[in-house]
Parts: sequence; structure tokens; C-alpha cells
Amino acid sequence: MSWIELDKQMAKWSERLISEVGVSKEDSFKLATKIASDVRFLPKGAKDQIIAASPVEISHRLEELRAFQGWMEMARQSRTSPFIVRAQVITQNYICFVYLPESCFRILSKTAASGSTARKCAQFLSNNPIRAFRNSIAHANWTYRNDFQALVYWARKGDDSNDPLQQFEVSQQQLTFWQSLSRCVAYAALSNL
Repeated sequence: MSWIELDKQMAKWSERLISEVGVSKEDSFKLATKIASDVRFLPKGAKDQIIAASPVEISHRLEELRAFQGWMEMARQSRTSPFIVRAQVITQNYICFVYLPESCFRILSKTAASGSTARKCAQFLSNNPIRAFRNSIAHANWTYRNDFQALVYWARKGDDSNDPLQQFEVSQQQLTFWQSLSRCVAYAALSNL
């Protein structure tokens, strides 16, 4: 499978991939190809571990991603309705930050080769600040900022459940980067197991 189109889409995030995720400059311009290669060449035992971590077959996960992509394309064509846009936000945040970390990123962050692009991306998508945002989505602790240019969310800074919730914001641009990276990693990784 060729990852050229997804590589092009992710190349616009090159600076963030380098500075926030720790991806090399070279890999930032061919991110999907590199992740696909990292996963394709994992030892059989590591692949088996990833597959065994989920009760849902990988082919079914890919079906859900394809259905989600179809929904996103349909929603993009219907942007005149605020109801469609809001449903799109909810669906995209659930898929990118709840469904995919649980079904792919957490196990990939442990089984991908140390220092690999796949591991760096999976760890980035599994840790704070994305983890805190994920928790706010899962626990309904988020809303739109008044100007709709960001999401406001409440999360704990650490792992202690006794810590109070604190307010954070994620800009639309930052959120779009996180969502794009999430989808890229999932497609490239799951397609190569």
C-alpha cells in the first residue's frame, strides 16, 4: 500500500512533529510511510502481542476507521448545519482520543521499537496533554469556547483522583494536529499488522 497521500497531508505538520513529538525532520515528511514500515517490520511476537491486546479483530478496527472517514467526508459536505458540525466534533474526538488510544496507541507505545517513529507518535498520543483531553471527552468535561475557536476542558494535572479538576483550552489548530496525527498513526499501524 502506498502512503504518499497521507504523507503529504501530514507534511504540513512537519514543524510540530519535530518539536512536539520528537520525529526526525526526514521522517516528518513521510510520516505514514515510516510508521507503516516500523509496524510492518516488528518481530512476529510484538505483532502478536498487539493483536492479542484487543478482543476486536484488527480488520474490524479498520472497518470502523473507514466508516469514520466516510462520515467525515459526508459531514464536510454538509457544513451548513451546526448540528452536523457538532456531531462531527463529538465523533472525531471520540474516535481520535478514546477509541484509538484504547485500541491501538497504548499497546503500540509499548511494543514498537524503542526510538522508532511509531513509538514516539503512539507515546505522544497516549500521554498528557492529550491524555488529559481524552479524559475530559470520556467524562463529558468539555465545552466550546464562546468564539468556537477552541475547546475548553477540565482535567486533573496528574494521576491522583483526589486532585481537583483544572481548566484548560485546546485551540482548533492544535486539536486539528492531534486529530490528524491520531488518524495517520492508526491507519498506518493497523494496516500493517
